[in-house]
Amino acid sequence: MTIPQIEIQIIASLVALACSIPGVFLVLRKMSMISDAISHAILPGIVIGFLLTESLNSPVLILLAALTGLFMVVLVELLNKTKLVKEDAAMGLVFPALFSIGVIIISRNLSNIHLDTDAVLMGELAFAPFNRLMISGIDVGPKSAWVMGIILLLNLLFTVVFFKELKISTFDAGLAATLGFAPLALNYALMSIVSITTVGAFEAVGAILVVALMIAPAATAYLLTDELKSMILISSLVGVISAISGYWLARWLDASISGSMATMCGVVFLLVYIAAPQRGLVSIIMRKRRQKIEFAQMTIVLHLYNHSGENDNIEERRKVHFSQHFGWDVSFIELIVHKSVENGLIVNDEDLLSLTKKGKQFVGAANRLISAKYHPEFESLRKEFIIFAD
Repeated sequence: MTIPQIEIQIIASLVALACSIPGVFLVLRKMSMISDAISHAILPGIVIGFLLTESLNSPVLILLAALTGLFMVVLVELLNKTKLVKEDAAMGLVFPALFSIGVIIISRNLSNIHLDTDAVLMGELAFAPFNRLMISGIDVGPKSAWVMGIILLLNLLFTVVFFKELKISTFDAGLAATLGFAPLALNYALMSIVSITTVGAFEAVGAILVVALMIAPAATAYLLTDELKSMILISSLVGVISAISGYWLARWLDASISGSMATMCGVVFLLVYIAAPQRGLVSIIMRKRRQKIEFAQMTIVLHLYNHSGENDNIEERRKVHFSQHFGWDVSFIELIVHKSVENGLIVNDEDLLSLTKKGKQFVGAANRLISAKYHPEFESLRKEFIIFAD
């Protein structure tokens, strides 16, 4: 690999890490689309900063862009508090207005300057290594790497210092307010971090990839763990993997680097969405099937118990009856009977079903707990009688 290729991957990894940290809190707070809104709404701040400094490299751009993002959040909050519009509608009203203002200013005053909406939205990582940072005439590397490195450290510092407060306010804003943690102030601080991260990555990767790296890795991590620290670590890892794999996909396809990285974010999320151990699509389908079989076994056992008296009609205990009584097809009945016999709950004597001693014990134990919505013995009951076995 050449040095520019290595630098592109380093810059992309720094962007992924910087975005993944606040992204976790946005996903948990159900504010995923705020990153997209901020990435568009801060355009006027960038434009005004450029008009004031006549430089694309001035930190004033980042400051004004962050303030514009914060201004957007404040406007959304004010509209939401009126109860006349919901938060998503307020967001849909505010950020297009701010973005349009930025576009109008660019088209009217900066048409001959290298500051256009395509550059802001798409970015171009391939050029990032050629924008060098010079200190006393010494080349210290790509400017984007230093900018994103500083923003990454800022995000890490903010998360570490306010981790407890962020955690409590994210999951229970009411409790955070009671404890004196000022959840609204924390929310504005988080939005400021999101704004700074977004504008810092504009020149290198563009707004679209910033949104992808801020939300997709965090959403992927959410499917894999419930522990906040683990979620942040997994989100960071997924972001870096998506960024690096996206770079090589772009080289293979001779396509946009930013677009390929955003695509890989979606591909990784899709794979986890399908195959995640607890929340994945396959796992959910298998769990629903398992619950269906488990419930059917309980139904058979209870039915046999209710028709096990000497005066009960023996036909109620035949397999064919379950098809007529419960509307089950023959193959499903065969499966349930096989599972129930395998678990030692019933015996099958020429299609005549009877409860075993274990089956009767299960019914007795279940009846003791059936009136309780939750009982601590329920899980031990399931384990003891092994209603369902893979």
